[in-house]
Formats: sequence, structure tokens, C-alpha cells
Amino acid sequence: MDNLTNINVIKDVLSRHGFSFSKALGQNFLINPSVCPRIAEMGNAQKGWGILEIGAGVGVLTRELSLRADKVVSVEIDGRLIPVLEETLADCGNVTVINEDVLKADLAAIIAGHFSGLKVAVCANLPYYITSPIIMNLLESRLPIECITVMVQKEAGTRLCAEMGTREAGAVTAAVRYYAEPKMLFNVSRGSFMPAPNVDSCVIRLDIKKEPAVTVSDEKFYFSVVRGAFSQRRKTLCNSLASALGIPKSAAAEAIKAAGLPENIRPEQLMLENFAEISEQLKKMIINQ
Repeated sequence: MDNLTNINVIKDVLSRHGFSFSKALGQNFLINPSVCPRIAEMGNAQKGWGILEIGAGVGVLTRELSLRADKVVSVEIDGRLIPVLEETLADCGNVTVINEDVLKADLAAIIAGHFSGLKVAVCANLPYYITSPIIMNLLESRLPIECITVMVQKEAGTRLCAEMGTREAGAVTAAVRYYAEPKMLFNVSRGSFMPAPNVDSCVIRLDIKKEPAVTVSDEKFYFSVVRGAFSQRRKTLCNSLASALGIPKSAAAEAIKAAGLPENIRPEQLMLENFAEISEQLKKMIINQ
């Protein structure tokens, strides 16, 4: 079905299927006809590629991905949209829609079962309320994917793509840059959606690194240090780590000093290499206690 960005077409389809928007699922469907083709093209939807889409909506982005990629699998949580998608994507023979929660689905099995012999990318218009959990799940699962191209709330996109060592950087910034190279692609105004959200959006791409940005002996502990560092942003790194990790302030200060940093440094001033070194120093202290 064409014209899926036409408001009247969308309203007609949804009305015939008795569909109403769910605030709980953060549903905002794209009606700007220029956005989805750009996402598809900049998200590596092309011959030789399989695209895993998260959240099909009424199938606007799905169709654009289908026109370019060899295979598209869309994981859609809302069962009410399945009959809608059966109609709107009826002529898209290379699309499979799976009615599951992406955070509970076996994505590795889905990729293995549908994308054999293809390079794989993720494309999505993500619900704002669950952006970070979905992105971190994709990254932490170490799936065989090349990149993740997603539309997110503009504020979230700024944090996800921030440079380390800047005020915008936070724990999620450090986590993303550990696994991937983030890039801001373009902005999308709130008027591009139905219903219109209260904020603007942006499209970002995360190019997955073949190896993590830094080497650490205990990844779980490393991320606990990163989260702890940013848990109380108004405090110094020393105070934040001591409080979050339940260690003496003197131990945190010693680790920071051993990493070649001043004791009064703040979390947002650190680079990934600094976090890695502090993590290793603290790990040694704990082992030697």
C-alpha cells in the first residue's frame, strides 16, 4: 500500500482495524514522506543486506527498507498492528513481521534464521521511553550486526552521540562509545509525526566496533565504575565512586591518582581510557584486600 505518510490514508486504515494509539507504547507514526527514505538509505538498506526493524508502526519505514534491502524482519510488540501490517505490507514479499517484545525476543536466533549470507543492520523509530534499554540490549548482546540507525528524542540523541570529556557526556555515552562509533545524521521536527510528540527528534547511527574501544579485565566491573562515576554528577569523581561503589574515599582517591588524574576531577572530564585505568586500579585494590 502506497501513501502511508498521508494522514487520511493512515486514519482510514487504522479506523477499519479499530486501532487507537497507545501512550504506554509511545506510539507516534511518521507522516513526513522525506524521513523514512533517508533513514533507509543512511542505515545501509541495500542489496546484500538484511535489516532488523524494531517497531513497524503502520509500515512506513518498513516499506522503504523493503524497497532497498534483500530482506526485512520487523519485530513489533503491539499485536493490534499485525492485521494492519498484513494489509499495508501485502505487496512486500521480502518482509517478515514478528509479534514480540524486542527486549525478550531471541534476536540472535532471528538473525541466524532470516539473514543467512547477508550483512545485517538495525533500523528503527524507537519509542522515547525505552530508547536506552533497547540500544544497550542490542550492543551488549554482541549480535552480528554492522550498524544501528535509529530515530530518538533529540535530547537522547545528543547524549548518545556526545564526545567523551564534554558536559553532555554521561554513563550511556561511555557505554555506547565502548561498543560503537556514534554519529548524528539529521534532525526531525515534532510535526513529522501523528500524533505529534512534545519534543523534536533526530536520527543517529551507531557503527559497531569490531573490538571494544578499551581493554578491561572485568567488563561488568568496568561498567559499574562508569555508572557509579555519573551517579552523582554534581560531586567529584572521587566522591561519586566512593558513594556508588561503597568504598572508602581514600581508595577512590588512590585509584584516581594511580591513573594519573587529579583527585578533584569530575566524571564528565574523563575519556574511556581513564575509566578503564581507574577500573583496573580499583579491581587490583579489591583483589589485594
